[in-house]
Amino acid sequence: MKVVITGFSGFVGTNLSHYLEQANCEIQSLSLRNDNWKETIDLKADAVIHLAGKAHDLKKTSNAEAYFEVNYELTKKIYDCFLKSESEVFVYMSSVKAVKDIVEGVLTEEDVPTPVTAYGQSKLKAEHYILNNIPPNKRVYILRPCMIHGPGNKGNLNLLFQLVSKGFPWPLGSFQNQRSFLSIENLCFVIQELLHQKTIPSGVYNVADDVSLSTNNVIELLGESLGKKSRIWKVPAHWIKTIAKSGDYLHLPLNTERLHKLTENYVVSNHKIVKAIQKPMPVSSREGLMITFTSFR
Repeated sequence: MKVVITGFSGFVGTNLSHYLEQANCEIQSLSLRNDNWKETIDLKADAVIHLAGKAHDLKKTSNAEAYFEVNYELTKKIYDCFLKSESEVFVYMSSVKAVKDIVEGVLTEEDVPTPVTAYGQSKLKAEHYILNNIPPNKRVYILRPCMIHGPGNKGNLNLLFQLVSKGFPWPLGSFQNQRSFLSIENLCFVIQELLHQKTIPSGVYNVADDVSLSTNNVIELLGESLGKKSRIWKVPAHWIKTIAKSGDYLHLPLNTERLHKLTENYVVSNHKIVKAIQKPMPVSSREGLMITFTSFR
């Protein structure tokens, strides 16, 4: 199977390319940085996987137009090329943020999207365009992953690893939360199954590991991966929130945005995709995180 991948050099693209190559897929990377990308795309490839996009800017320095230009307009152009091509499968990497920024209970595909940020809104607009233009002779999948992690990934998990590895206590133990994670191994597995299982219907699918975890659970796993006992302090939540607000102005490591990321409830159901694939996820939530943490050493 020949597969075209945009966003090839990113974290997901690098891992997915290697994963599919091991499954005997021929990979063509498509760079969208050059205006002549339409001249290089292989219109006879079996599948197109569109990973390229503008990521959520936690520093809030990007304007709304930049998100819509990349996440909607560019996606529209890629999808239009796919519609005119001989390719049979299109996979679009959207995000759970196209649905909700704050989740109460468990997020499913049945939830009515109400994104607040330009990032989420631009992803949702691209979803709508794709869903309104699915021909009967092609298979089209929109994936909404939650927080993706794995070897080589930098982000909040790496920051937590640095904290625990240096022996610092975790001061946010008083925050009780549950959130879903997604191992890169499970994401690659899902995409491979979508490429090869021709009976899976087109549509929108959330992608997450089977079990959600609290941040305190993650801290404990980090300690286990390092062979040391983690130290969790239950500093009163209102104290922490006050410090975080100060961090917004004093540029401290902890600000309100990061505090929200570290302590939010964001549980995502993967029931629909697991039922469609009819196979279990190959890596458990705990196993996936331990693989990621080991790679941080």
